[in-house]
Amino acid sequence: MRTSFAREFRRDDKREGMMDRETREFLEQKFGAIDEKFSGIDQKLSGMDEKFSGIDQRLAGIDEKFSRIDEQFEETKRYFGVVAEGLRNEIRQVAEGVVNVDEKLERFRQDVDEQFTEVKTLVKVSYGDVDRRVRALEAG
Repeated sequence: MRTSFAREFRRDDKREGMMDRETREFLEQKFGAIDEKFSGIDQKLSGMDEKFSGIDQRLAGIDEKFSRIDEQFEETKRYFGVVAEGLRNEIRQVAEGVVNVDEKLERFRQDVDEQFTEVKTLVKVSYGDVDRRVRALEAG
């Protein structure tokens, strides 16, 4: 605890002899004013301590909120990891399906080409036959 300057001054004054009354009163008044200023400073510091305590409490609340947000973020991150893995599997299945359809389409195209070639050959033969008959009729 702090002692007042005025009390200390009075105690020292008694030990070391007498001081004229006017000087002593002046000094007591000045020391009293200093004591009042220190009291005011003490009150201001107490008020600041209260404000800092309030700020500390608010910061603790904010820290708690950030902790909850971090937990939610981690949970969301895990969830989307699972979703992404599921999507990868589905995309892989679609890609395999596309490859299978592509192979079937290629086989179908080859079959159609072969059949078209056969039809062309038959049409040529038939056309040649019809042409030969028409010429025979025209000649005859």
